[in-house]
Amino acid sequence: MIVGILGCGAIANIIVNNFLARENGINIKYFYDHDIKKAENLARISDGIAVLNIDDMVDHVDLVLEAASPISVEKFALNILKKGKDIIVMSIGALMDKKLRNELIEVATEHNSRIFAPSGAIVGLDGIKAASIGNIRKVNLTTRKPPRSLGKDNNEEEVLYEGKASEAVKKFPTNINVAAALSIACNRDVDVKIIIDPSVDKNVHEVIVEGDFGQFKTRTENLPCETNPKTSMLAAFSAIKLLKSLNENFIMGT
Repeated sequence: MIVGILGCGAIANIIVNNFLARENGINIKYFYDHDIKKAENLARISDGIAVLNIDDMVDHVDLVLEAASPISVEKFALNILKKGKDIIVMSIGALMDKKLRNELIEVATEHNSRIFAPSGAIVGLDGIKAASIGNIRKVNLTTRKPPRSLGKDNNEEEVLYEGKASEAVKKFPTNINVAAALSIACNRDVDVKIIIDPSVDKNVHEVIVEGDFGQFKTRTENLPCETNPKTSMLAAFSAIKLLKSLNENFIMGT
C-alpha cells in the first residue's frame, strides 16, 4: 500500500521518524504541504517524493493521511475519495460538521473508498463506542493544557471555554480534536471544559461517561510534541498504529 501525507508538520514528522520503510507492506512515499520545504524534508528522510500539486500525489497512492488542518479536510477530502482513494483524517474536528461528514461518507460509499479517524490523543474510544449501543446519559470532557500550548503565559488557572464540543472545535480548531472524537464516537454533542493550567506540563484529558452499561472515567496525560506543543505524541502514535493495522489479519478492539 502506497501512502501519501497531506500536511508535513509535527504529526507527519513523528510518523515518518517512527515508521520503518515498507513496514507491514505500507510504503509512505509522497508528501504535500503548502510549504514545499517541509514536504521536501520528509521526502529526504523517507526516500520519498515531494509534490507541488496534491493531485500529483493522490493519483499515485492508495491512501492519503491528512495531518494538516480542518480546512484541508474541507478542501481536499472529497476529491481524494472521488478518486477511489482512502483517507485517514487527523483533523477530526472538521467531521463535526454533519453536512460535510455525511457528504464524505456518501462519496466514499459511491466510490468504494474509506474514511479512517484514529483515536488520536485520547483513550477509551473503544469503550464509548461499545457503550453507545445502549443509552448514554452523560459524557463530560475536561481538558487541561499548559499555557504555552495555547500561546498563553498565565500564572493562574483559567477556564478558557465551557460548552458543547461543536462550538469548541470552531473556537479551537487545532487544539480540541479529542472533543470531536468523543462526540462522533458516541453520536452526541459532548460537554467540554477547557482549562489553562500552569501547574501541568502535559495535555490532560479527563472523561466521564455514564449510561446503561454503568460508568467509566479515563484520564490521559499526553506529552506534547517538542516542535509543536499543540500536538500530543499519542495522536501521532494512534495514526501509526492505524496504518500498521490496515494490512493485519488480527485486529484487537472495536
